Amino acid sequence: MNKMFASFAAIAGMALGSAAVFAQAGAPARPLHPMSFFVSSSALAGTGNLGGLAGADKVCQDLATVVGAGNRTWHAYLSSQPAGGIPGENARERIGEGPWYNAKGTMIAANVIDLHGDLERDRNTIQGATALNEKGEPYMPADMQNMHDILTGSDSEGRAFPAGIDTTCNNWTSDTNAYHAIVAHADRSGPNTSWNSTHLSRGCSKELLQMNGYSGHLYCFAIN
Repeated sequence: MNKMFASFAAIAGMALGSAAVFAQAGAPARPLHPMSFFVSSSALAGTGNLGGLAGADKVCQDLATVVGAGNRTWHAYLSSQPAGGIPGENARERIGEGPWYNAKGTMIAANVIDLHGDLERDRNTIQGATALNEKGEPYMPADMQNMHDILTGSDSEGRAFPAGIDTTCNNWTSDTNAYHAIVAHADRSGPNTSWNSTHLSRGCSKELLQMNGYSGHLYCFAIN
């Protein structure tokens, strides 16, 4: 009886072990690397008035918090221009050192140099399929393929433009059309395929930004 019981217990143990392995194999795989980059699913009212750099950073931080990634510090990829004796800030210097991964665990760039192509162009993987929002979804709905503008205020190297011609909606405080912003196309569409510096907007109001193709998107990077 003891031998029969031991044999039964061994068989039962093997069955339970197999079931556990099957359950583990059938479970959805988690990304190897936690999210450190996303395109925001929204940004306040969809105008150029983001409340300055601090307000834009809060947008990124709040969206990350909702999906459980608020334990990191998030900054918006935006430059500001010199004004009133205050120096400008370069987007590339606000986002940490990398590497950065999207919500599915795909590497966006290993470091700031690769992100901006300082040594070799196209060393990042930002494109339509990888530019996911904080929920892991495509940042641009399928029925809104022309709404692909991302506010950056930056040149292709991730730096602010000099004072004189506004490219940052008055340092992200204006929703009027007296100011403008440099925007980018995360899907790399159009004649200029730069991910971070594509063209100048017509203005900073919601109406004119939407006419350009903007619906409230920002690039968000974890700095730590």
